[in-house]
Amino acid sequence: MFDILKKVLKPIGPSGLEEPVAAAIREEVKDYVDTMESDALGNLICVKKGTDPNGRKIMFSAHMDHIGFIVTGYEKEGFLRVTNVGGIGIDVSLTRHVVFAGGVEGVVVCEPVQGAKAMKNLFVDIGAETKEEAEKLVKLGDVAVYAPDCFRLGEHRVASPAMDDRCACALLVKLLQTVGETKDTIVAVFSVQEEVGCRGAKVASFSQEPDVGIALDVTAWGDTPEVKLPAIKLGEGCAVKVMDRASISNPALRDELLACGEKAGVKTQREVLPFGGTDAGAMQTSRGGIPVCTISIPCRYVHSACETIDMRDMDAALKLLQTYLKK
Repeated sequence: MFDILKKVLKPIGPSGLEEPVAAAIREEVKDYVDTMESDALGNLICVKKGTDPNGRKIMFSAHMDHIGFIVTGYEKEGFLRVTNVGGIGIDVSLTRHVVFAGGVEGVVVCEPVQGAKAMKNLFVDIGAETKEEAEKLVKLGDVAVYAPDCFRLGEHRVASPAMDDRCACALLVKLLQTVGETKDTIVAVFSVQEEVGCRGAKVASFSQEPDVGIALDVTAWGDTPEVKLPAIKLGEGCAVKVMDRASISNPALRDELLACGEKAGVKTQREVLPFGGTDAGAMQTSRGGIPVCTISIPCRYVHSACETIDMRDMDAALKLLQTYLKK
């Protein structure tokens, strides 16, 4: 799965500009699905038909987009003024290497260097010396992201920007490649614009009318010295969400997924998150309502340039989902 992960982490795809990510995913799944299309919003929707005409339609959603910095103006010295696309952390962004889709690179800085606690104090240095030079290099509305940089930490862990949620995209790709025939129909949605309001999952769940919705995403960590909530640890298995601020998981579906983890012989963790949300929140309220749950990959340093996961948790999630679809 690591090779797939590297491929889907590489493209630049902030919210609203996910097509390069979708293109990479298409190449990985085209031989394993019956239909594949992109909707008007940009969701990549891949359908693998079940063998039972009366079987369920199960929608999985993993979002392709990641956070970024959108250009809002120029300074006479050639610096770019920016604001956030999604949940950008100010402190973790300072002096970070960023890149635009067109290839222009820059550094996120502030003036003065100390005390940049608001987005309005940040700017991006792209090496331009005048406003006119900057305007030729980068257009108003262009978006920069943390520069792609995937690397291993020890034997099992991997760090990279955009791990939220490309690791779940890799998981869903691997599931399509390995699950084989299933009784139920799989609707694999690689969704857009999750970081700015779960917009892709909202329209996809409306158009696809699934019987069940399962979001695949990362979750916050609780295993570093000063962080104790949520009680989630890397390397202890994927997490099955009980609730977050955007959704409460369907109890029967939640328990079914936990039982599948036990049957598969993998570690699982129960997740209660007092903040945040996933595509499950958008799916849950579609049409007349859909039973939903989220399978989460524990991730340290979420929304930073070094989001870190454990590949053993990815493997656990894959085995759990294979068992769920084969039961």
